[in-house]
Amino acid sequence: MTEKCRHPEFSTRRIPLAACSACGGRAAISGLFGQRPCMACNVSGWVSAATGEPLPLEELAMQLGLRLRELEKQAESQPLAAISGPEDQYQSNNRRGAGGTNYTGD
Repeated sequence: MTEKCRHPEFSTRRIPLAACSACGGRAAISGLFGQRPCMACNVSGWVSAATGEPLPLEELAMQLGLRLRELEKQAESQPLAAISGPEDQYQSNNRRGAGGTNYTGD
């Protein structure tokens, strides 16, 4: 049996993307008279990983948006690193003083 889906035509599936082999993902190619746009990837630097074909601009915008949202979720789930500043360094023992004591430079 197949699963029911309310609106299959509106659901978007994620297409795996790869860097363009012609421009190396830079969206520009070094030409004789400087940089010129890479037409192998529609000046985006990304192509379909399965076929190597450039995606239409509408599809490319949708895929990059999906990828951005996925990376934002990953960034939100990562724990925040402890921010240390000059006060942390001032309070901790750096063993640079006489007899291995804290030296602050004051």
